[in-house]
Amino acid sequence: MPIIVNLDVMMAKRKMSLNELSEKVNITLANLSILKTGKAKAIRFSTLEAICEVLECQPADILEYEKLKKGK
Repeated sequence: MPIIVNLDVMMAKRKMSLNELSEKVNITLANLSILKTGKAKAIRFSTLEAICEVLECQPADILEYEKLKKGK
């Protein structure tokens, strides 16, 4: 998938655990884990906004587009 989720990087920079972020954003640990591992198919803007607010970052700090190489 050409969208890379860098949530773990931002959490590490802010020294925040998955449990702590889950509580502050009010999202289940399971759903946050799915997002963190890049297995999510979608994210609500309200969830992205809450994560950015808590982590004090921009959406581009969390989501990255990587162009697929030809033949893949």
